[in-house]
Amino acid sequence: MRHLKRLLLLILVVYLLPALASAGWWSLQNHPASWREANWGTSGVLPKADADADAGIYIMSASTGGLKGAVASHSWIVTKASGDTSYNRYDKVGWGSPIRRNNYVADAYWYSNTPHIVREISGAEAERLIPVVEAAIQSYPYAGVGDYRIYPGPNSNSFVAHVLRTVPDLGAVLPPDAVGRDFLTDGRMFEIDADGRDLHATLYGLVGIAAGQRSGFEVHFMGLVAGIDIANPGLKIPAFGRIGL
Repeated sequence: MRHLKRLLLLILVVYLLPALASAGWWSLQNHPASWREANWGTSGVLPKADADADAGIYIMSASTGGLKGAVASHSWIVTKASGDTSYNRYDKVGWGSPIRRNNYVADAYWYSNTPHIVREISGAEAERLIPVVEAAIQSYPYAGVGDYRIYPGPNSNSFVAHVLRTVPDLGAVLPPDAVGRDFLTDGRMFEIDADGRDLHATLYGLVGIAAGQRSGFEVHFMGLVAGIDIANPGLKIPAFGRIGL
């Protein structure tokens, strides 16, 4: 009984208190009342696609809408081949055919929330990886109508995380607030990235761990992530994200 109480106290301090604090802060901000009132236009975060001829890959993330935005974000992938004058954006959404291409502007606000770049690759390396990324997108098994579940997944973050695990040369993991990123494909409970440098163990994205060169060490609880970033020293705090040291 004593150990159970200690476990519950640990969960309260590490996961629930940060989530409640984030929700309190979020409630004090101004947010659109509905998606119709939200700004979905360009945020200006990305350079103009025709500004240079270099190829580019961008992993993007932004807080989502409603109260969910206090603890969760939405992520997507943007690519531009060498010489192209426009971007291609790939999202997974919760209606119709889930995987959308260019359904939104590449760096659009998400429910009026400004996106940020999680990972950027340009030049020859991006040109090499774009076909591999597009193949990983095509290989995603939850791409049919109805293959979306907001929690615990497969959702938008589950899709992008699948691509990152399949193409480890992208060198990125999604932010801790990307709820659903820990939901593994095909109902698996254990997976090792293609290059063998990160491992993931999970009970359908609800409880689990991740460890490795990119993930550092993470413990997941009900979609919330706490952990330590080792390669780029920092703390991963539930709902708040990564804080560098």
